[in-house]
Amino acid sequence: MARGRKRYLVATMPDGYVKRIGPTADAFTHYWRIVAVLENGKTEVFWGHVRSLAEAKKLKGPAADGAKMRGWKSYVFEIAELVEEPA
Repeated sequence: MARGRKRYLVATMPDGYVKRIGPTADAFTHYWRIVAVLENGKTEVFWGHVRSLAEAKKLKGPAADGAKMRGWKSYVFEIAELVEEPA
């Protein structure tokens, strides 16, 4: 894939949420998301995109540490593959 070509990338999460990233020329392959339930019952979402599945999986451990530090009631860590959106 040419580095200079701009395109849109799309990730569809298991709950049906669709995240669209772009325009970008970066080689992102995966999108990650943490949906955290706070002590007061509110929900907070953290997300990002990475260049490999391995890089995304490495964030699972720090997510657990963050949950303990921040006192989240619960959280879900999810990874979805990014696909190029048709032009």
